[in-house]
Amino acid sequence: MPWTYRHASAEWQRFLDVAKDEMVLISNNAAYTAIEGVLLTFRRRLTVDQALRFADTLPSIPRAIFVIGWHPTKPAPWGSRAEQTAEAQALRPYHNLTPVNCIEATAIALRAVVRPDEIDPVLAAIGPEAEAFWHVEPARVRPVDFP
Repeated sequence: MPWTYRHASAEWQRFLDVAKDEMVLISNNAAYTAIEGVLLTFRRRLTVDQALRFADTLPSIPRAIFVIGWHPTKPAPWGSRAEQTAEAQALRPYHNLTPVNCIEATAIALRAVVRPDEIDPVLAAIGPEAEAFWHVEPARVRPVDFP
Protein backbone atom coordinates (compact mmCIF):
# COMPACT_ATOMS: atom_id res chain seq x y z
CA MET A 1 0.00 0.00 0.00
CA PRO A 2 1.46 3.41 -0.88
CA TRP A 3 2.67 5.42 2.10
CA THR A 4 0.49 8.38 1.13
CA TYR A 5 -2.67 6.25 1.44
CA ARG A 6 -1.68 4.59 4.70
CA HIS A 7 -0.76 7.92 6.32
CA ALA A 8 -3.06 10.29 4.45
CA SER A 9 -4.36 12.06 7.55
CA ALA A 10 -0.92 12.75 9.04
CA GLU A 11 0.48 13.86 5.70
CA TRP A 12 -2.49 16.15 5.05
CA GLN A 13 -2.32 17.62 8.55
CA ARG A 14 1.36 18.48 8.05
CA PHE A 15 0.56 20.13 4.70
CA LEU A 16 -2.39 22.04 6.18
CA ASP A 17 -0.48 23.12 9.31
CA VAL A 18 2.48 24.47 7.34
CA ALA A 19 0.22 26.36 4.92
CA LYS A 20 -1.86 27.77 7.75
CA ASP A 21 1.25 28.84 9.64
CA GLU A 22 2.84 30.45 6.57
CA MET A 23 -0.36 32.36 5.77
CA VAL A 24 -0.91 33.30 9.42
CA LEU A 25 -4.45 31.94 9.30
CA ILE A 26 -6.21 30.66 12.39
CA SER A 27 -8.65 28.16 10.91
CA ASN A 28 -8.23 24.99 8.93
CA ASN A 29 -11.19 26.07 6.79
CA ALA A 30 -9.49 29.29 5.70
CA ALA A 31 -6.25 27.42 4.97
CA TYR A 32 -8.16 24.79 2.98
CA THR A 33 -9.82 27.45 0.82
CA ALA A 34 -6.46 29.11 0.16
CA ILE A 35 -4.80 25.79 -0.74
CA GLU A 36 -7.68 24.83 -2.99
CA GLY A 37 -7.55 28.21 -4.74
CA VAL A 38 -3.82 27.85 -5.36
CA LEU A 39 -4.09 24.28 -6.66
CA LEU A 40 -6.95 25.19 -9.01
CA THR A 41 -5.10 28.27 -10.23
CA PHE A 42 -2.12 26.10 -11.13
CA ARG A 43 -4.28 23.39 -12.70
CA ARG A 44 -5.95 25.89 -15.05
CA ARG A 45 -2.57 26.51 -16.70
CA LEU A 46 -1.82 22.88 -17.52
CA THR A 47 -2.68 20.43 -20.24
CA VAL A 48 -4.42 17.26 -19.11
CA ASP A 49 -1.17 15.29 -19.37
CA GLN A 50 0.77 17.88 -17.38
CA ALA A 51 -1.94 18.04 -14.72
CA LEU A 52 -2.03 14.28 -14.28
CA ARG A 53 1.76 14.05 -14.05
CA PHE A 54 1.75 16.81 -11.42
CA ALA A 55 -1.11 15.12 -9.53
CA ASP A 56 0.96 11.93 -9.36
CA THR A 57 3.51 13.78 -7.22
CA LEU A 58 0.97 15.06 -4.71
CA PRO A 59 0.02 13.46 -1.41
CA SER A 60 -3.37 11.74 -1.57
CA ILE A 61 -5.58 14.51 -0.13
CA PRO A 62 -4.02 17.44 -2.05
CA ARG A 63 -4.23 15.20 -5.13
CA ALA A 64 -7.95 14.77 -4.57
CA ILE A 65 -8.39 18.53 -4.12
CA PHE A 66 -6.41 19.11 -7.32
CA VAL A 67 -8.61 16.88 -9.50
CA ILE A 68 -12.08 17.06 -7.95
CA GLY A 69 -14.67 18.68 -10.17
CA TRP A 70 -12.21 19.07 -13.01
CA HIS A 71 -13.57 19.66 -16.48
CA PRO A 72 -10.44 20.10 -18.64
CA THR A 73 -10.28 23.12 -20.90
CA LYS A 74 -7.60 24.86 -22.90
CA PRO A 75 -4.81 25.99 -20.53
CA ALA A 76 -5.03 29.59 -19.35
CA PRO A 77 -2.06 31.92 -19.85
CA TRP A 78 0.36 31.96 -16.94
CA GLY A 79 0.08 35.70 -16.37
CA SER A 80 1.75 37.49 -13.50
CA ARG A 81 2.05 36.36 -9.90
CA ALA A 82 -0.40 39.11 -8.95
CA GLU A 83 -2.95 37.75 -11.46
CA GLN A 84 -2.44 34.20 -10.22
CA THR A 85 -2.86 35.34 -6.62
CA ALA A 86 -6.06 37.25 -7.44
CA GLU A 87 -7.42 34.12 -9.14
CA ALA A 88 -6.66 31.99 -6.08
CA GLN A 89 -8.30 34.61 -3.86
CA ALA A 90 -11.44 34.65 -6.03
CA LEU A 91 -12.50 31.16 -4.93
CA ARG A 92 -15.53 31.49 -2.62
CA PRO A 93 -15.22 35.30 -2.56
CA TYR A 94 -17.65 35.77 0.34
CA HIS A 95 -15.88 33.23 2.54
CA ASN A 96 -12.25 33.76 1.59
CA LEU A 97 -9.48 35.07 3.82
CA THR A 98 -6.71 34.04 1.44
CA PRO A 99 -3.69 36.34 1.88
CA VAL A 100 -1.43 37.64 -0.89
CA ASN A 101 1.31 35.13 0.03
CA CYS A 102 -1.00 32.16 -0.65
CA ILE A 103 1.01 30.73 -3.55
CA GLU A 104 4.34 30.95 -1.74
CA ALA A 105 2.80 29.55 1.46
CA THR A 106 1.20 26.63 -0.40
CA ALA A 107 4.51 25.96 -2.17
CA ILE A 108 6.31 25.88 1.17
CA ALA A 109 3.68 23.48 2.52
CA LEU A 110 3.87 21.28 -0.57
CA ARG A 111 7.63 21.08 -0.33
CA ALA A 112 7.28 20.09 3.33
CA VAL A 113 5.53 16.88 2.27
CA VAL A 114 6.93 16.14 -1.22
CA ARG A 115 10.59 15.40 -1.86
CA PRO A 116 12.34 17.54 -4.49
CA ASP A 117 13.42 14.48 -6.47
CA GLU A 118 9.74 13.61 -6.95
CA ILE A 119 8.32 17.00 -7.90
CA ASP A 120 11.17 18.98 -9.48
CA PRO A 121 11.53 16.81 -12.62
CA VAL A 122 7.78 17.08 -13.24
CA LEU A 123 7.82 20.86 -12.84
CA ALA A 124 10.87 21.12 -15.10
CA ALA A 125 9.07 19.08 -17.78
CA ILE A 126 6.06 21.43 -17.59
CA GLY A 127 8.30 24.45 -17.95
CA PRO A 128 9.85 27.46 -16.25
CA GLU A 129 6.46 28.96 -15.36
CA ALA A 130 5.57 25.86 -13.34
CA GLU A 131 8.97 25.91 -11.66
CA ALA A 132 8.50 29.58 -10.78
CA PHE A 133 4.97 28.95 -9.46
CA TRP A 134 6.22 26.36 -6.94
CA HIS A 135 9.63 27.91 -6.26
CA VAL A 136 10.63 28.33 -2.63
CA GLU A 137 13.79 30.11 -1.52
CA PRO A 138 16.10 27.50 0.06
CA ALA A 139 16.08 29.30 3.42
CA ARG A 140 12.26 28.96 3.54
CA VAL A 141 12.09 25.23 2.75
CA ARG A 142 10.87 23.10 5.62
CA PRO A 143 12.34 19.60 5.61
CA VAL A 144 10.18 16.73 4.43
CA ASP A 145 9.59 14.48 7.38
CA PHE A 146 7.83 11.74 5.46
CA PRO A 147 9.41 8.91 3.47
